[in-house]
Amino acid sequence: MPIAICAGQSLNRRQLLVRSAATLAVGGLGSLARPYLSRAADRPLITSGIQSGDVSADSAVIWARADRAARMQVECSASEDFKTIIGTAAADALPGSDFTSKVLLDGLPPGQDIFYRVRFESIDERGIAGEAQVGHFRTAPTARSSVSFAWSGDTTGQGWGIDESRGGMRTYRTMLDNRPDFFIHSGDHIYADCPIERELKLPDGGLWRNLVTEEKSVVAQTLAQFRGNYKYNWLDPSFRAFHAAVPLFAQWDDHEVTNDWAPIGTADASGYAEDGSSLLVARARRAFHEFMPMRAVAAQEDSRIYRKIAYGPLLDVFMIDMRSYRDSTFNKRDDRSDTCILGAAQLAWLKRELVASDATWKVIAADMPIGLISEDAIALGDGPPERREHEIADLLSFMKRAGIRNTVWLTADMHYTAAHHYDPNRAAFQDFEPFWEFVSGPLHAGTWAPAPLDNTFGPKAVFQKGCSGENLAPCFGLQFFGRVDIDGKTEIMTVTLKDVGNSSLWSVNIEPRPDARPGRLMAQHI
Repeated sequence: MPIAICAGQSLNRRQLLVRSAATLAVGGLGSLARPYLSRAADRPLITSGIQSGDVSADSAVIWARADRAARMQVECSASEDFKTIIGTAAADALPGSDFTSKVLLDGLPPGQDIFYRVRFESIDERGIAGEAQVGHFRTAPTARSSVSFAWSGDTTGQGWGIDESRGGMRTYRTMLDNRPDFFIHSGDHIYADCPIERELKLPDGGLWRNLVTEEKSVVAQTLAQFRGNYKYNWLDPSFRAFHAAVPLFAQWDDHEVTNDWAPIGTADASGYAEDGSSLLVARARRAFHEFMPMRAVAAQEDSRIYRKIAYGPLLDVFMIDMRSYRDSTFNKRDDRSDTCILGAAQLAWLKRELVASDATWKVIAADMPIGLISEDAIALGDGPPERREHEIADLLSFMKRAGIRNTVWLTADMHYTAAHHYDPNRAAFQDFEPFWEFVSGPLHAGTWAPAPLDNTFGPKAVFQKGCSGENLAPCFGLQFFGRVDIDGKTEIMTVTLKDVGNSSLWSVNIEPRPDARPGRLMAQHI
């Protein structure tokens, strides 16, 4: 139900985050709140909620989608009453982008709650506009202040769509209650290859009843069908409320295209472009960029997903892409062809950015784990590095030689939650320093049993929780996300693995180690 904000009414940050900011209607204040006299049918409307993303100390990307060609108008304020406007931006929403639009708000104050509102205006006739919706984000700090964020992945997978009678995508509501500063989605925002049927039988004899749409009822192949997968998620009120209130740091994995896809060899009947690239992947990539609130990159890299997001002196987040530059083989020992999972350019970029980072903590957000055995991923089984493991070995040994410390890997993909500690004393390959990797998901998809680990890099499953079989429905409660808290005074990182009921399943405090790089000092906390 829409919640109206009237003059004189004030919501604190907790109230805004807990309530459905995606449906706030604004009246009586500011240029975007002026009444427009026109027929309702003439007014362009927001169809899929609003969201922010890639937030920095002084800027953020704002996204929305209209129901027709329109001009998106955005303004923001440091207070929820919008008495003082501190930033504005505008951009067109046109048919070529399925009426999605993004703007960059910049020149913002650091470390503050920012409230923004969005409305669409008619391109053809001045003065005709739809109602505004209000969202929130927090800019990154420039001082050593505490940071809290969440991560997970895997949304609407294995046929488990939106069952309104079971609360829809409940994990998004639970994460909203945690009030994170931002959220890392580790990939599989959609399952383009998993159609949604009207009903699914449950092992207890019950029925799961999905909302259904035409575009989500088939395996996606056309651009419209890929777009329809993203629009389907926005039908869920918890999804809309979460994204209006919490900034998104987005990366992708395989199901944004199709299961286990690789750059070469993944195609549908339409085949390949003249340069040999897959037309199916191109359509999927286009839809992903249209619907994600990501910053624009250089024209020659307009489809790049890997990037660094600096979030104050305590945290740099390195969003990597383990799909776009990998080899096109399955991960098998008897295949002796050249292999990679990051690719030379991305690996070189990651090394440079890690060396340049002054942040206490370097979080590497990966779309799949290192040590869990999988034909689609990295690990092959016990023994020294082979195939894709060579890139990981190269990266880990580089970080040791360069004195780069306090790296933590976060991922999803496996449809259960786990804490892995990697130690050279347990490893076949030993030229690296110990580190943690945390796995959490699914957000709203089938749950799986824990997978086996190999000893190449010495991982130990300190904690894991999944199910005993496969594709357990979300209604059975095994849906997971992770929460990270960095204390502004001690710089200690606390990682907590949580479930859809907001239960804290397992937690660890990690103390930062002193920087070992020449000329760089960092306080050591005992």
